[in-house]
Amino acid sequence: MLNRFKFRFLLLGLGAASLLSGLCQPPGRVYGGGRGGLHGPPEHRIHGELRWDLQWDRWLGDSGFPPEFGAALALVGSCLSILVFVSLYRLAPAAHFIVMILSAVLWAVGNTLWLAAQPFNVAAPWWIGFLVLMIAGERLQLSRVMQRPARASWLFHTSVAVLLIGLVISLPAFDAGIRVAGAALLALALWLFRYDIAGRTVRERGLTRYMAVCLLCGYFWLAAAGMLWITFADDFVAGPKYDAMLHAVFVGFVFSMIFAHAPVIFPSVTGLALPFRRSFYLHLVLLHGSLLLRVGGDLALSTAVQQWGGVGNIAAVLLFLFNNLRSVMTARS
Repeated sequence: MLNRFKFRFLLLGLGAASLLSGLCQPPGRVYGGGRGGLHGPPEHRIHGELRWDLQWDRWLGDSGFPPEFGAALALVGSCLSILVFVSLYRLAPAAHFIVMILSAVLWAVGNTLWLAAQPFNVAAPWWIGFLVLMIAGERLQLSRVMQRPARASWLFHTSVAVLLIGLVISLPAFDAGIRVAGAALLALALWLFRYDIAGRTVRERGLTRYMAVCLLCGYFWLAAAGMLWITFADDFVAGPKYDAMLHAVFVGFVFSMIFAHAPVIFPSVTGLALPFRRSFYLHLVLLHGSLLLRVGGDLALSTAVQQWGGVGNIAAVLLFLFNNLRSVMTARS
């Protein structure tokens, strides 16, 4: 048992190191072109903050390994994820596992594009699809306790299908595919607003309400991302609007999910208590307030405002880590 927890702590430590490394990238630098020697922060954070193994690309590159080595490792990891979810589906066939299998497939396609030295903006929508479908599948699983009308399942699976179609279209017709995928992101966000259990649990108190608020804030940013993709698909290459389109998902949506689930997942992984504290709302408010500033600066073409928003994003994540560590230490004292 002890060795198992040590291994989990090792994985968490590697993830934290990748997260901090990604945060150290200067805010405001966004590249959408080819592989080059540096990765723009959005592309780096797709994996650096959420998949620690991909951060090896830079570490190994600095050590003399070819840049393709990190992409190859990522591709192996995504293929293993497919096998894991297929195994789970075989044990307990359910629609949410199919969605998770599809999410892992999208991750593998994105990594294949990366390995093939395609521009990062070409691979980024596939990575985003991976994260969105993974989270949507998890929410679909948890919302089974609610009695939904028959049309709810049809709407969900139609939205997933449209996302997949949009990503496929993006390969021969990039701008059109981005718009179709953006419409799917908006549809999924509206579905989650309407049918996810967070709409009910937000009326509760304590940790339950905090988690629901995090989730609903994340759904807002997923909807915003969808509208940005539809409106500014031509700019999904580089620059301020590209920054807004990526960070609405990666910071607004994904980090909201991380903030929401950390008090539940961290204790189950580490065996350490992580009691809810009202101070958790501080990093949540800072995250979304600074992201509004950042996206506003992007759309207004104000570099200074965008950069201050980026600094606020970093501060929110660091405050999140601090608040969680303080909660753990207080519980152990």
